[in-house]
Amino acid sequence: MSSTEQQGFAALGLSQSVLAAIADAGYTVPTPIQNQAIPLIVEGRDVMGLAQTGTGKTAAFTLPIVNRLIDGPRRTRVLVLTPTRELCIQVEESVRKYAKHAPLGVAAIYGGVPLEPQQKKLREGVDIVVATPGRLIDHLDRQNVVFDDLEVLVLDEADRMLDMGFAPQINRIVDQIPSYRQTLLFSATMPPEVEALARKYLRKPVVVQIGRRSGVVDTVTHAVYPVPKDKKNALLASLLVKESMDSVLVFVRTKHGADKVVHHLEKAGISSTAMHADKTQPQRVRALEDFKAGKVRVLVATDIAQRGLDISGISHVINYDVPQQAEDYVHRIGRTGRALKEGDAFTFMAPDEISMVRTIERVIGQPIPRISVPGFDFGNPAAEELVG
Repeated sequence: MSSTEQQGFAALGLSQSVLAAIADAGYTVPTPIQNQAIPLIVEGRDVMGLAQTGTGKTAAFTLPIVNRLIDGPRRTRVLVLTPTRELCIQVEESVRKYAKHAPLGVAAIYGGVPLEPQQKKLREGVDIVVATPGRLIDHLDRQNVVFDDLEVLVLDEADRMLDMGFAPQINRIVDQIPSYRQTLLFSATMPPEVEALARKYLRKPVVVQIGRRSGVVDTVTHAVYPVPKDKKNALLASLLVKESMDSVLVFVRTKHGADKVVHHLEKAGISSTAMHADKTQPQRVRALEDFKAGKVRVLVATDIAQRGLDISGISHVINYDVPQQAEDYVHRIGRTGRALKEGDAFTFMAPDEISMVRTIERVIGQPIPRISVPGFDFGNPAAEELVG
């Protein structure tokens, strides 16, 4: 990388060892949220970042955190709270990537795996703890970790954590850390509950907002396929025949539905795997690794995967079932079109899902084009209006 190319990150106040790690990762140009948030975090300001999935948000806080810890004492100085195991692992991987040239220790603390290895790591001491709230409470109850020296608290995907009912755990955790600290809150949306959380825990925060609060990434092409419910499997298989659909994330509403879709695709000779809450953590990690490595080209997931998965190169996101919440549409399609790359988002719309699609269009502020596939649509050009 030339010095000119590196100037984008170099201008953000990051140290040479962090810049070297960025160069090793192959990044040259900061994303908008990185450009705005990193200098503020380096200065020690509290920041509330509002950004869609796929905008480089994780690096926007992990880079300045690594930068802060490089020359400091070896003790637990940073806590990152995340809503899911998958996001917890992603943040840990991000820290390790950017701390490549720094002797920092990081522990990912999440449920679904034995406590003892995590306990050993925490008691030995790490610089950064990345945790889901429930499992961290387990360790706090066992006095496996103390946060007396904590300097930075990050609330990542705050809206999702509140959606999942973690408010009591967050309050309990924050009660056990120093009140004088830097606090960073990141969220894709800003409902009243998140605003209340920010008022409670952030001191004179600077708000960094990328795009509309319910906007969608503009590098994604959207389309809706009207299709009867009983023909969704056949339509999916017919679309996946295309060579361009080489890395496809399919969202379904239920765990049982995900397994059924995988069964149908495997019968059609299309390599696929399922990821949902009934899978063990090792099974979920394996499914994700196989998908990332290209061993399977279709990952069928419930909304457990709509946020927090750092997967580059997804060519298509398909909503096999229309999400019941319009905000979930934004998070689902954010899995493609990441980091300014182009992607496609297709939504299969059965007659009883028309009203949900219309709600999504109102929330994102734009109509979504309909694509009629002969043999798969409703069979009547006016069907949508008749049903709606």
